[in-house]
Amino acid sequence: MPSAAALRLVELRQVSSRALELLFAEEQQHWREQLYWDYRPSLQLIRRFIDGHSLAGYVALADGRAAGYGFYVIEDHKGLIGDLFVSPQYELATVCGPLLHELVSAIRQSPGVARIEAQLMPLGSALNAELAAQGFRLYSRQFMHLPLSGRAAPPEWPAGLRLENWDPRHVEPCARLIRLAYANHLDSEINDQYCSESGALRFLRNITLLPGCGRFLPEASFVVYAPDRQMIGAVTNSEVSEGVAHTTQICVAPDYQRQGLGRRLMEVAMATLAARRFRALTLTVTSLNAAAVQLYEQLGFRTVHTFAAAVWRAPVAGPLGSRQ
Repeated sequence: MPSAAALRLVELRQVSSRALELLFAEEQQHWREQLYWDYRPSLQLIRRFIDGHSLAGYVALADGRAAGYGFYVIEDHKGLIGDLFVSPQYELATVCGPLLHELVSAIRQSPGVARIEAQLMPLGSALNAELAAQGFRLYSRQFMHLPLSGRAAPPEWPAGLRLENWDPRHVEPCARLIRLAYANHLDSEINDQYCSESGALRFLRNITLLPGCGRFLPEASFVVYAPDRQMIGAVTNSEVSEGVAHTTQICVAPDYQRQGLGRRLMEVAMATLAARRFRALTLTVTSLNAAAVQLYEQLGFRTVHTFAAAVWRAPVAGPLGSRQ
């Protein structure tokens, strides 16, 4: 095991993806074994950006071998730590600590950045102490798994509510729904894309067009309209590996919450996926969202992994320009 002093950090823009191939293979195996996730499409995108010298981040080298890597992106006022992985052949804290420090320092030095978000799902809680020491606020999240065998037929819908399969024309009304559904909600503190329609549009385009959340499944994603033609509920799903789907979004308009609509949306998605021979469904939920956790447990989901969503906010300038 190398000591922290024996590590050498190199900017990602100075390496080629070939130098990380062994690390990528280990990361791919980790995602599949721990999270039922085929990470190959995401790795293909990462390779492309690395070889185009357009991905900001660092590689930790030990005796010339890539022991770990991490990258980040800047979106307006916000930095996102997109990935952080360490080979199981090395001590996690010894490699991750220096990598995380460099990533956070680089993001904080970026002009205009007032916020950093990180959801390092594969690492679980291993970096919680380091993130807290860097000034992040941590929110516990649960990765839940549900076997889909023997799922019942989809439920009947109340009169007046119309269920529709996902269509690109649903993007804008769904963005409005997300903003309303998450107003003053804990999850909007974790992901500030939920705080505005423009942010929600970016979120929806990411999950429907990009491979980071799997291959989008419009046939297993649904929206619900009220009689006044307002969208009042939505559930979206993606295929993350053969036979395994992941719920990327589930939301209900405030006036229709706690009336069983979220349960019905999940049940119709589960039944549809089972009919299409998916064997399992996964999702993530914030632990403090007790009502959602209880609903998923009642549906048969079980927590198989926990991790932290981490948020850092820049200190606010005081009346005399000092930082508070």
